[in-house]
Amino acid sequence: MVANLEYFKVFYYTAKLGSVTGAANELSISQPAVSQSLKQLERILEVPLFRRASKGIRLTGEGQLLFAYVEKGYEQIEQGVEKVRQMRNLDLGEVYIGASDMTLRFYLLPYLEAFHERYPGIKVTVRNAPTPGTLKLLREGKIDFGVVSTPFERCGDIHAEAVREIEDVFVAGRRFMSYKNKMLDFQELEQLPMIFLERNTSTRNYMDTYLERNGVSLRPEFELANSDMIVQFALRNLGIGCVVRDFAKQDLDSGMLFELMFNKMIPKREFCVVTSSKTPYSVAAGKLLDIMGKTCGVSEDMSEAE
Repeated sequence: MVANLEYFKVFYYTAKLGSVTGAANELSISQPAVSQSLKQLERILEVPLFRRASKGIRLTGEGQLLFAYVEKGYEQIEQGVEKVRQMRNLDLGEVYIGASDMTLRFYLLPYLEAFHERYPGIKVTVRNAPTPGTLKLLREGKIDFGVVSTPFERCGDIHAEAVREIEDVFVAGRRFMSYKNKMLDFQELEQLPMIFLERNTSTRNYMDTYLERNGVSLRPEFELANSDMIVQFALRNLGIGCVVRDFAKQDLDSGMLFELMFNKMIPKREFCVVTSSKTPYSVAAGKLLDIMGKTCGVSEDMSEAE
């Protein structure tokens, strides 16, 4: 069994400084306390560690061997303490975030820019994943926090804070100009070529569920991995694209695309910052959340709501 670690601390400084007095001054304890600790350690190890010399004391052979190991260990501890101080002062550290292309581009990116300018020594790793993947990473403790879009299914350990509204729209190019400014019923989409995201995203799941509730079942001609490609397909008149408005805003403003109008309003959704009570986030991640203005301690239930 390892002896009282305080004995090794006294031993380390005594050997390093070659003096009981020096060790006492360094540790802010009395000389008798230093001598007593050394005697206790020698008693436990059953070998002498020091011998008196003309100037102070010197290590014995056994003492030299022990010091070679204690010195390495103690220096490693000091380095570890210094690293922790650097992390506390935000001179060093890492932040792991989960985000989709959409949440990264239309919410998170400006905050990351501001954070990097203020704390250039912090490494930021963004794990790119749709909402279900980001929530899985959070539950597995692989990220500090995530930015996702509603609706999503959450467990009791997940805290969510809504940070921005988003709106799903259907957009089309010149081939479908006959539908511009025309009030449509959702059932009419069944007769049109549709362009949707793949099924492993909250956006696709949300639109499928919403349309089914309105008696509409779609089999899209194209199922794509990202919304930017949906916009490109729509610009090339390959079908009606379903995207979050932000992705198509530039082309809608320029008139290259137009938005289909319906006799029912598609409920808006939200971006949410999510954290887990089972995975405390790092000091650096906490500072980034502060910059974002998020407390992420108490949240409303954001699960499966329209």
